[in-house]
This record gives sequence, C-alpha cells and structure tokens, in this order.
Amino acid sequence: MSQHIIIVEDDSVTRRRLAGSLKKQLYRVSEAEDAAAMEEILARDPADLLLVDINLEGKDGLTITREQRAKNNAGIILLTSRDDQIDRIVGLEMGADDYVTKPFDKRELFARVKNLLARIAEIRNATPDPEPAAQIGRWRLDRQRRRLEDANGAIESLTRAEFELLYAFAKHPGVILSRDRLLELIQHRQWAPDNRTIDVLVGRLRKKIEEDPSQPDWIITVHGEGYLFAEDPS
Repeated sequence: MSQHIIIVEDDSVTRRRLAGSLKKQLYRVSEAEDAAAMEEILARDPADLLLVDINLEGKDGLTITREQRAKNNAGIILLTSRDDQIDRIVGLEMGADDYVTKPFDKRELFARVKNLLARIAEIRNATPDPEPAAQIGRWRLDRQRRRLEDANGAIESLTRAEFELLYAFAKHPGVILSRDRLLELIQHRQWAPDNRTIDVLVGRLRKKIEEDPSQPDWIITVHGEGYLFAEDPS
C-alpha cells in the first residue's frame, strides 16, 4: 500500500492543489482543515507523514507538532511563511522533522517529502542492529526503540531527528563533524547553509544527556568547525 500523507491546511485552495499534486506522485493523501479533522483521520487511518501549516486557526501547527510527536512516530513537515523564523526553530524544537517556506517550489517540497518518507521506511524496515545499544555516560542508547534509558529505568524518548543525530555522534566518537557533514548523516542531503537544524537538535540532546547542558561533557562545540562527540569525557 502506498504511503499515507495528511495535509493539515485551512486554506482550501492550497490544500486541494497540494493534495492533487501529491496524488500524482502516487501517495495516498487525506485533507484536513484543522486539528480536529486530522485527528478523526488518524483514528481510522494512521499517517506516514503530516504536512502541517503553522498558522492554523484554533490549535496551531506548533501545538499539533508537540502533541503528535508525543504519541506518533509519523514524519512531520511544517509549512511556514518566510517571516516565521522563530516559529520554524520552535517547531524543530518540538519535534518537527523539516519545514518548507511559502510560497514553496513543489519540486523542493516533493524532494523533502520523498526523502523523509524514505528515512521512515528505512527505520521501520531496518535489520536489527547486532550492537543494539550504546552507553553514553549514565544513559544507554537503545537503537531499536529509539530511546535513552538509565540504570534506574528512567526513559527519555527521542524524536526521529534526535535519534539519528545522537546515533551519528555515537558512531563517530572523537571526530570533529561539521554541520554540513552531520546534515548529510541524518538527512542524506544538504540543507540551506543558514539552516539551524543541527544547533537546535544539539541543544535538545544536551538537555537530555548532559549533567549540565551549559558545560557539556559529551557533545562539544568546536568553534568554527562543528561538534565533537567525546570518547571519554572527564
């Protein structure tokens, strides 16, 4: 069965045109004008990807992102206006996988949709890792369940992007990785040079794994070069 995309957009013209274009790409597409309509669709037909406009009436796209990320592993791409820089950053912090600015180039959107859905399928179909866990200080990174667990059983869930970045760091200890290289490792493509995705994700991961996020032991900033994941922090 083809992958299911739900478009959550209150402008009916934009929503219908986008739905029509995505259907031509052979995706199953559902349309929702608001959060309530989206939730009704999800109850009967889980989605692989949510395309969510940030500026919705009532429950906005940021709230939808936060709520769905807590209970849903579908991909989330936010549709934003060009002057929504702060909202884009907040959206990534809440767990969105990507964003596209309006007015958007359909080819760019389709490329982002295709790449994200491919990553989702890859994770779902992945062969079990022969080394399913990595130790990070007091945390154990469970690569199969995509979560962190400490010796006391406390669990920190990870978004897809957080998991992929932490997994990339864990596979390259002691190596300075530029933002561009990290984007390649977690997205399999380049983003715009001014994209702050990596910095946002690093900030989120530090809050989860560091004793003091302001003075990190594990994810070290190397000014002018990128980040280094410590092998044996002191």
